[in-house]
Amino acid sequence: MASTSQPLRGKRACKKIFWAVFPHACFILSLVIYAFLGALMFSHIEGNRKVNLSEEYRKFLQNLWYISRNLSDNMTENEEVFREKIHVLLNTAERDWFVNPKDIWTFFGSLFFCCTVFTTVGYGNTYPVTRIGKYLCMLYALFGIPLMFLVLTDMGDILATVLSKSYNEFRKLQSKLLASKLCSGFACNKGDELKSNAQSKVVINEPLTIMEVLKSQAGVKRKPVKYRNAEIFEMLIARESEHIKPARNKSIERWSSCPELTREKTMSRVIKNFDKIGKQLEKLDVPIVLMVLVIFVYISCAAAILPNWETRLDFQEAFYFCFITLTTIGFGDTQLEHPKFFLFFSLYIIIGMEIVFIAFKLGQERLIALYKKVISFCGEKKMPSKKVYPK
Repeated sequence: MASTSQPLRGKRACKKIFWAVFPHACFILSLVIYAFLGALMFSHIEGNRKVNLSEEYRKFLQNLWYISRNLSDNMTENEEVFREKIHVLLNTAERDWFVNPKDIWTFFGSLFFCCTVFTTVGYGNTYPVTRIGKYLCMLYALFGIPLMFLVLTDMGDILATVLSKSYNEFRKLQSKLLASKLCSGFACNKGDELKSNAQSKVVINEPLTIMEVLKSQAGVKRKPVKYRNAEIFEMLIARESEHIKPARNKSIERWSSCPELTREKTMSRVIKNFDKIGKQLEKLDVPIVLMVLVIFVYISCAAAILPNWETRLDFQEAFYFCFITLTTIGFGDTQLEHPKFFLFFSLYIIIGMEIVFIAFKLGQERLIALYKKVISFCGEKKMPSKKVYPK
């Protein structure tokens, strides 16, 4: 029996872990599938579009040819005037005139664009040009942004649990260290004596047996000894039968005869796990300084790794780029040469955005508490003092 029960316990434990992880994996997998489908859609629509050379493009080439001809004919022309003409002319140019759409809207380029859409970063260096692409981008963002916020909320529960437990364990360890330093030998011995004296004065009341409880009842005392002993015997048998057959065995028998009941119970647990999303994040209470330190360390790690493939970025530029990304500002002033490598940091981006979101939420709560204190302080100052009138 012991050898067969151990594999059953292992299977049950694996099932519990699976159904506990299932909601988190479901959200992340949905976001990944949504990003891949968007990448296929935009790479097909925007990558296969035809570049029509407009009349503006022809005028641009004519003006460029005219400036270059004047420069070759008149070498004495002022250099500042020439630079100004070139600057004005280049401002009228559009990027689509010189870039092949298939080079931008590859699968990885489209996937990077989709990530910038539903994370609301929006660098601006890649954008749809066709009318169908613009409409689909709006529709894609309409469903992708709520899905992204759902993933952020779900990941926030996990991070909140980890942060709160780590912070509580750190506080416990800190209090133990302080107690061990402050506790001298005399004080500790005195405390032990007080504890031993207190324990010696405690009176332990043992619980009454069933016979004593039954004999103390008035209805049992009034009956004759023969009937009274028979009634006590029947009550003892009933009590023993309740202990021998617990409710769990009955439920197991029902589950073995009808396995649908176990499925309904596991499904109800999974549904309850979905309902608990966002609860742990609301209970989080850690110092805001700790969250700022976590953000600094988190961005510094990525800023140290990113220049390995982005050679144009140093540590400071990479730190700036990661901060702009995780805060979803996304100016677009820093462009990546290899965005497909940065896609491997997609999990890093999601976790980082969640850490920043937690820090902003804690800062918001601290600001609200500060406003409440200021308003209550101002209200107490403006409250008129009570006048005492003589009787």
